[in-house]
Amino acid sequence: MGRHVPAVTRALDILELFLEGDGTLSAPDITRKLGLPRTTVHELVTTLAARSYLVPVPEQPGRYRLGVRTYQLGSRYAEQLDLAAEGQNVAREVAETCDETVHVAVLEGADVIYIAKVDSTHAVRMVSAAGRRLPAHCTSVGKMLLASLPESELRTRIDGRELAAMTPNSITEPDALGAALADIRARGLAVEHRESNPDVSCVAAPVRDSSGRVVAALSVSVPMIRWSEERERELGELAAKGAADLSLRLGYRGTPR
Repeated sequence: MGRHVPAVTRALDILELFLEGDGTLSAPDITRKLGLPRTTVHELVTTLAARSYLVPVPEQPGRYRLGVRTYQLGSRYAEQLDLAAEGQNVAREVAETCDETVHVAVLEGADVIYIAKVDSTHAVRMVSAAGRRLPAHCTSVGKMLLASLPESELRTRIDGRELAAMTPNSITEPDALGAALADIRARGLAVEHRESNPDVSCVAAPVRDSSGRVVAALSVSVPMIRWSEERERELGELAAKGAADLSLRLGYRGTPR
């Protein structure tokens, strides 16, 4: 591995400071936070501003904010992101931690489509595949995604549609689905007990893009022989952590909308 260049490291340290607080800083602020000499900070800030990585804040003399060049770099990075590929990588990491089946899914109409899957190594495991389509109301990922929709969009997707059952435990009544989605919104996690498969329970968490919009859900699926309330809590935390990691890879930093 090559040697790190101190000047570049310091310049990047300065830029990363703007991810905190209100996004504006003065040269004295930077000097204090990084413990660098004032002359060094002045030279680095001047250089970054000359290249449009920083710009002065008009109404606040002496303060700077991130410039258009950082936006251009971020936009180019976002263009290169592949949700399925990133989802597969995160699903693999989660599966390695818990040794259960992990899925990432997106919403299409009133259905979910699985775009990533990593299997458990157990002899008893879930039989599924990336690319499979299932009714959203019967799955933890689907209910998580439905619960994340604005009310008007939710109504558009499900009003007038039959809530078909996949198992005797599937939700088939609109009022029951509405209550389940309200609980998911409050909890921030979705749980499904044998609603899509009579032998499997799942827990799912939301995945957000750079704007804070929910674009996918990540779930951990477990055969009932390995399911318990304690296991549900453990896997709920793991699903939330995996979904947060995938959101981070997609550029999510702010407050959900």
